[in-house]
Amino acid sequence: MPCNCGGGTPQTVIGYQLNLPDGTFRQYVTYQEAEAANQRGGGTGSITLVMR
Repeated sequence: MPCNCGGGTPQTVIGYQLNLPDGTFRQYVTYQEAEAANQRGGGTGSITLVMR
């Protein structure tokens, strides 16, 4: 259960975003999918959490 320490709506992770050097991005359900796509593309992207 997420912490609601601030009194606001708790944020939940909804996926992972692969940010590519050319400014485009792709979203994936699991970190493993994002990492595999990053490696296929040469490993130059960065992966961040997507929260809502």
